[in-house]
Amino acid sequence: MRDPLGVQALRPWLRLLGEHRRRLWGGAGLLALTLGAAIGLLALAGWFITASALTGLAMAAGLAASLDVHLPGGGIRAFAITRTVARYLERLYNHDTVLRLLADLRGRLFAVLSRLDARTLAQQRASDWLTRLIADIDTLDGLYLRLLAPPLVALGLIGLLAAFVALWVPAAGGLLGAGLLLAWLWLTAGQARLGLAASRGRVAQRQRLRSLAVEHLQGLAELEAHGVTGRHRQRLAACEARLQADQRRLARYTALGTSLVGLGVGLAMLATLWLAAAAWQRGEIAGAVMVMLPLAVLALGEALALLPGAFTQLGATRAAAERLNGLAEAGKGAATGGTEPLPGGAPSLTLGGVCLHYPGALQPALEAVSLSLGAGERLAVTGASGAGKSSLAALLSRQLAPDAGTIHFNEVALPAIDEGALRTQVALLGQRVDLFQGSLAENLRIADPGADDASLGRALDWVGLGEWGESLPHGMATPVGEGGRALSGGQARRLALARLWLRDPGLVLLDEPFADLDTATVERLVPRLDTWLAGRTVVYLLHRLDDGPASPPGVTHRAHLVAGQLTHFAPGCTIGQDEG
Repeated sequence: MRDPLGVQALRPWLRLLGEHRRRLWGGAGLLALTLGAAIGLLALAGWFITASALTGLAMAAGLAASLDVHLPGGGIRAFAITRTVARYLERLYNHDTVLRLLADLRGRLFAVLSRLDARTLAQQRASDWLTRLIADIDTLDGLYLRLLAPPLVALGLIGLLAAFVALWVPAAGGLLGAGLLLAWLWLTAGQARLGLAASRGRVAQRQRLRSLAVEHLQGLAELEAHGVTGRHRQRLAACEARLQADQRRLARYTALGTSLVGLGVGLAMLATLWLAAAAWQRGEIAGAVMVMLPLAVLALGEALALLPGAFTQLGATRAAAERLNGLAEAGKGAATGGTEPLPGGAPSLTLGGVCLHYPGALQPALEAVSLSLGAGERLAVTGASGAGKSSLAALLSRQLAPDAGTIHFNEVALPAIDEGALRTQVALLGQRVDLFQGSLAENLRIADPGADDASLGRALDWVGLGEWGESLPHGMATPVGEGGRALSGGQARRLALARLWLRDPGLVLLDEPFADLDTATVERLVPRLDTWLAGRTVVYLLHRLDDGPASPPGVTHRAHLVAGQLTHFAPGCTIGQDEG
């Protein structure tokens, strides 16, 4: 079935809105009350002014006439106050509702992202994932505020207004209802279809421009070195020009819709006035009612004016929903772990014919790797950059699933192990240190949320940062900056080691543990690390293994990776390569 407006893509998010239907109906009711009060205010004010003028003329002509000014005057005040208060409450209530929805949605999608494996995450830039988590979700806030509540309220008001006019002039009520319904259809479905391509293109170009700008800033030195800065700027300029063209088209379409609102409401008002005047001439309605009816129609323009801008941008909402749907589908297929426990202590480790191939890569990252490591033993895997060391660490920590082969901890298949047990018993220190914009204490407590300040101090002492931490103006409360920018590379590395020390894992994976550290610091850390690793199973991942004082401590087995294949091993560890 064709779906020209993309309603199918919005269905998952409509179901999410359904979970908060009470608040949504409450917000729609406040919007209806606001717009209804605006219509009532203008209609009653028109009636009152006209009735007062006619009464005054009659009295001037010597005719007996009277008018109760208290009831309509009170009604006007009631409508004015209701409109002001209801508008304030509607804005406050509906925006609070949408912010709650967005917070709920971000939490759910962040949970989905956290379940994605490294292979899936590597298919997009970090900025693209961030766009989905922030910009795309922000785009969806219009789903309720602009695409659901306003058109439904406007449609309801059209029906009520047509019925109200029909009470006085039936022909005018029927014509008004039909004409405004056609206008409503164009301002929703018509405007959406008109702006679909441009609004989708604007989202795509904006994302492309953001990615190109990040690439330009991050790679400026390389672009200058190769003399292609100008060419890259031309790509930025071309992308910006396409974005501006889409924005101009959307502005024209929105202006067209806004003009049609004015034209449609104006024609409806004139038609109502014409038919009401004819009814007044026949003596069917009073003169004040003749003025009241077209003014009530004119006030409906406030409700219809909300529609063109919102529905012209429907393509952007649809594109955001489609990307988020893809993210949700990827999360459904992500491995969530089994239910098997992993007892405490050092586990044994067995790999059998493990193969791993990244999508689009020219050759496998790992090919038919088989090895076994006993509980409490330490294996050093060496190899050049790209040999597959980090991929091996990702497999052992279940950030990736192998394309073929098996991995067992204590003879239990890795996919069957409970997620919580695995994260408790396996610790990974990767090449990249992930620090968050917070204090030293907050970054350390990622490893042990219940650690007190004394434990954090001992962790810093263990990596030789104790005196440095005490010298900081705010001590453990000192912020490390976004991504740890306030720290040097060596300080960040030692902070990661301190975070590792706060854990009590059975299996420790250390990918270049002493990167960014000077020789003297490494020599001080080696014996401390050796003591802490006692009784644990350890896998070192290194470019090379030296026998000097700064070498990783306690290595019992050695292996070498070349282009994803184990080509060398030292006695004491069974290492092989499957045939075929």
